[in-house]
Parts: sequence; C-alpha cells; structure tokens
Amino acid sequence: MEFRPLHDRVLVRRVESEEKTAGGLIIPETAKEKPQEGEVVSVGEGARDDSGNRVALDVKAGDRILFGKWSGTEVKVDGQDLLIMKESDIMGILT
Repeated sequence: MEFRPLHDRVLVRRVESEEKTAGGLIIPETAKEKPQEGEVVSVGEGARDDSGNRVALDVKAGDRILFGKWSGTEVKVDGQDLLIMKESDIMGILT
C-alpha cells in the first residue's frame, strides 16, 4: 500500500535511538525516550495561501529532520510505525 499525505503534512519514520550511552551503559527499552529525529518518507503537495496558490514544502522525501517531542500522530502503514505531522512541527533539516 502506498500512502501520500495531503496538503502540508509529512510522513516520517523515526530514527532508532542508541542502545548504549557514550560511557557504554546499556539503556533498557523501558527507559528509552522516543527519538526526535526522523527521515521523511513522503510529503503532501503543500498548503494553499489566501489567494489559492499552492505553497510548496521545504522538506522532501529522504530528508533527515528534527521535530518536537510530542509532534505528529502515530500511524501504522504496511506494518511500519510512522508519524504524520504538519510541516510546521518540523524544527529543521539535518545536513
């Protein structure tokens, strides 16, 4: 199944968090925080401005992004846990 977000929404796959700390301690699954970093899977066509013109998104599929801790809605697509969020929830693109 293929999923394409509408308007200014973005489909994101979370990047897996580290299993160990910098000092070598193993972090148990229950103590891990969900990562705030992800990879854009697909994007919508963009929102419309007041005059009806489409405003393109600044992110594209494949971009690595940072987003807020509570951003997005969790969904399951083809067995994968993904997030759908508005472009405004994205803080920046990692280069």
